[in-house]
Amino acid sequence: MPVPIPRQRAIPAAESGQAQGAFSPGGPSGEATGGPAGAVPAPHAATTPVDSTTNLTLLVIEDDPAGSLSVPEMLDAAGKPIRIRTARNLTEAERLLTDDVHCILLDLALPAPGRAATVSDDELTTLKHVLRLAPRHAVLALTASGDAERGAEAVRVGAQDYLFRDELDGRLLSRAIRYAVERKRSDKAERRLTESRLRAQENARLERGLLPTPLLEGSSLRFAARYRPGRSRALLGGDFYDTVRTPDGTVHAMIGDVCGHGPDEAALGVELRIAWRALTFAGLCGDELLSTLQQVLEHERENDEIFATLCTVDIAPDGRRAGLCLAGHPSPLVSRPGRPAELLPYENGGPALGLLPGARWPRQQVELGGEWSLMLYTDGLIEGHIGEGKERLGQDGMVDLVRRRLAEGLAGEELLRATVNEVRDLNGGELTDDVAVLLLDRTP
Repeated sequence: MPVPIPRQRAIPAAESGQAQGAFSPGGPSGEATGGPAGAVPAPHAATTPVDSTTNLTLLVIEDDPAGSLSVPEMLDAAGKPIRIRTARNLTEAERLLTDDVHCILLDLALPAPGRAATVSDDELTTLKHVLRLAPRHAVLALTASGDAERGAEAVRVGAQDYLFRDELDGRLLSRAIRYAVERKRSDKAERRLTESRLRAQENARLERGLLPTPLLEGSSLRFAARYRPGRSRALLGGDFYDTVRTPDGTVHAMIGDVCGHGPDEAALGVELRIAWRALTFAGLCGDELLSTLQQVLEHERENDEIFATLCTVDIAPDGRRAGLCLAGHPSPLVSRPGRPAELLPYENGGPALGLLPGARWPRQQVELGGEWSLMLYTDGLIEGHIGEGKERLGQDGMVDLVRRRLAEGLAGEELLRATVNEVRDLNGGELTDDVAVLLLDRTP
């Protein structure tokens, strides 16, 4: 049993400012303007914004051969007459339903399209048709006196409110129009907010799912990573990284950077990371691996100007040696007991992926020793500014910074957190570029 919605209370004339005169809309054009009326605020209309220069327009849809339905004369908040249009059927209503209409007053007794004026299984067929016809407009339902159940059902179907036909007066209609337009605007804003929140949640879940999960089962190496996208309120940027251990015991690590900071670059970074993992497990390494990744980039990028830098490291099963390939990417930083942290050799690196067809990327053999920490990073870590000037941190500044933190005894997650935070503080605020840092440790 539907629960009736309470009728509007009577509003004193002093509150509404509504004259008691009545006016039957009509005329050859189907539009008329009223006289003195209740104060109607200037809300944001469903289609056309309402301001001090905009007249409020009410579309009345009714079919009353006796002409007993009268619509009171009304003025809006600026003292302008409220324009009233009348349609005798839904076909005429569709013609009169222009963008400057803010509210619709529908007589529920109006027969549905193609039906006679009789009670059917669904008495609200006409209302549903109007709601489909005008999804952005506020709708008031007009029903017979005392038929609160039908009025409440109309609200449940989608109308903003209902009125009784024989109790229609200026005060009541003025307040109802104001309420209907504001409620429609509020409902639309709430729906947009809910949709935006759901999209944000879905994007967050998607981006979290696209971040890598290192596959290091069986390895004695310790792994840590920090990721900070440059895009505001994003979880994923154009930087990407991954670490896996193949069945032969070799640990492979990679970090890369797609030029740009938007969602397309982030998606391309994810594609390259997934391709790198698949190719690594397939046994590819060094120049063969990077050549194949360049083919992937060339097929997936939107235009020929997009490129990606990449650094790959493959660490031997005994952990004492590694192979290094650089494709236009900064060289990793290695720290060992009793020696200052330093960059690995970078002289024999190749170009970034996507720049030169047929390019080659030589693999360099480096000795790591028995105990070490290896830090791979993207250029977002070294391109931040120092203070308010134009000077950038650079690789030398980053090396000095990490050396200080290591001297303080920091390692793993603490080392990465302190490093990224200090780089951000030196920049004077958040970094505009994506930042990814990966750390692998080997201890006896």
